[in-house]
Amino acid sequence: MNQEPHTTKHFASLRAAALAALAQEPGGGQSLDQAANDPTASVTSLQIGDWYTPDYHHLDGGHDNSVALRAAIPFELGGINNIFRITAPIITEHPALDSGLGDITVFNLMTFEESWGRWGAGAVALLPTGGQWRGSDQWAVGPAFGFTARPSDDFLFGLFNQNLFHVGGEQALGQADVNVSTFQPILNHKLGQGWSIGFSEMQIAYDWEYGRFSSLPLGVQLSKLERFGTQPVQFSLQYEHNFADSQIAPSDTIRATIKFLFASR
Repeated sequence: MNQEPHTTKHFASLRAAALAALAQEPGGGQSLDQAANDPTASVTSLQIGDWYTPDYHHLDGGHDNSVALRAAIPFELGGINNIFRITAPIITEHPALDSGLGDITVFNLMTFEESWGRWGAGAVALLPTGGQWRGSDQWAVGPAFGFTARPSDDFLFGLFNQNLFHVGGEQALGQADVNVSTFQPILNHKLGQGWSIGFSEMQIAYDWEYGRFSSLPLGVQLSKLERFGTQPVQFSLQYEHNFADSQIAPSDTIRATIKFLFASR
């Protein structure tokens, strides 16, 4: 008796189940489409981005480019969900710094599910891997906090805060101690068919050494989630303008990123 039709249906069912699992929530009733734009989501990811600054405030002809590598790894410790994230910038062009690996930033966030969304608390650290020629040449650590609220699967908003305070290392030439707080507003809306729009990865930065905002960006991101076989990949394009113009600082920034997503279940 020929069993081929039954076998074909069986494999088709398995494939459908696998694709459905990819679209299901990584935690807290959240779809993978939305979790791709949520820094508190329990989704393993690997992101490669090209960050380009075409111009600077108070610096004619100044521009820079870097390749940013970022990995996020969720894990459970003592019954508490955690997210470990590392960002390593590779400077390819800069008006003042050498090319090569810059300062690496790592953080670990403990996350807690709520009926309205998710919140988290943890610590962040700056590693002086760039030395004095490609970074601050300082060690810095501090607390990190964040939350995301999900009124619906189509809408996400929240805030993520990181604080870095100097704990060791020498100041690079012409630089003050690293004592800075950054705030990342989160806003994203799903448009359908894998498309979404929202805020860019803009970091509002307050420099405690100088008592002023060193970065006041406003930016937008357009992203598209695609699946190549069973592998979800998000492509995004970002643009932001920095309104803090009292010093030499990036004026405009363009980011193009690709993020490979691996749902943790």
